[in-house]
Amino acid sequence: MLHPDDFDVSEAWIDEGLPINAFGRALRRRFGGRIQRVSIDAGFTCPNVDGAVTRGGCNFCDNRSFSPSRRVRLKQVHDQLTSGIVTVRKRYDKVAGFIAYFQPATNTYAPVEQLREVYELAIGINQEPEFTDQVVGLAIGTRPDCVPESVLSLIQELADRTYVSLEYGMQTIHDEGLRWMNRAHTHADMVNAIDRSRGRGFEMCAHVILGIPGETHAMMMATAAEVGRLGFDAIKLHNLYAVRGTPLGEQVLAGEIEMMKRDDYVRTVVDFLELVPPRVVVERISGDAPPDFLIEPKWCLEKSALRLAVEAEFANRGTRQGSRYAPPKIDPANRPIPHDATPESIRSKIETRGRLPVLKMEDR
Repeated sequence: MLHPDDFDVSEAWIDEGLPINAFGRALRRRFGGRIQRVSIDAGFTCPNVDGAVTRGGCNFCDNRSFSPSRRVRLKQVHDQLTSGIVTVRKRYDKVAGFIAYFQPATNTYAPVEQLREVYELAIGINQEPEFTDQVVGLAIGTRPDCVPESVLSLIQELADRTYVSLEYGMQTIHDEGLRWMNRAHTHADMVNAIDRSRGRGFEMCAHVILGIPGETHAMMMATAAEVGRLGFDAIKLHNLYAVRGTPLGEQVLAGEIEMMKRDDYVRTVVDFLELVPPRVVVERISGDAPPDFLIEPKWCLEKSALRLAVEAEFANRGTRQGSRYAPPKIDPANRPIPHDATPESIRSKIETRGRLPVLKMEDR
């Protein structure tokens, strides 16, 4: 297996005749084989759920799964990862390794030493005889207002030992859209976070939602341009979708909001990716939810067909990712490092001793 340090972030995908710099292929080049992510729920909450910045959570999110009353034991985190590895190995014949993906809620929102404990647990699976060298890295989903210097230093330390991707919920660069979602942070928080994250040895991934009510095509393309301006290493594109039991779901059922049409979404994805730098890895081009919970759009359940439609649109245009990319006037590497703008209400919960009441972990 290749060591991550041997990986050259190149545009090999172009030589291979591919329309986008797809995640699966990029991981194969990096690690020498198929890499699968295993999702882990470590019991974290969010600052727009517990009241640190607001309450209610994002309007599209099923907050029942992020309830502050949850308790997750360390052994449960361990078992989620190991059982996930076993399940994936039964499904696929050849898997070179696994990425422990801390996905639900905000996975940097806890006292920093508690974060260390959880992350180290995932890496430590490699010391168990039946899982030797199985975990090749970490993916950590978070918000841009939840990465004070203490957290970034910890993640940088981990990145010196293993592959780490820090996935930021950017969603959009437009503050009106962020307010509509009830994110309770601004795009300025995103800029502050990535400018402090750059050059620390871990990857930075932007999670973006297309189809936000009130956003025009031009506004979504402005978000695309920002991916290159800020210097993200990877991107996840998701269509806005509505699930039952959420404020957005209620609005869709009431006929107040319509989801993006499939053909419009395909064209928008291709337009978006044409503006994204070729070096940026595309981790996803759509999102979905379990059929029993999904309200709309139903077309997002057809992931393979959607991917083929995006590829066909690129082929019809004779373009690829980055075809219309315009480098920013200031190279991202030369952007100044700003002061840490983490809100005090969030910092106080991360840079505190002990454990958060919402996250009581025990060894057994």
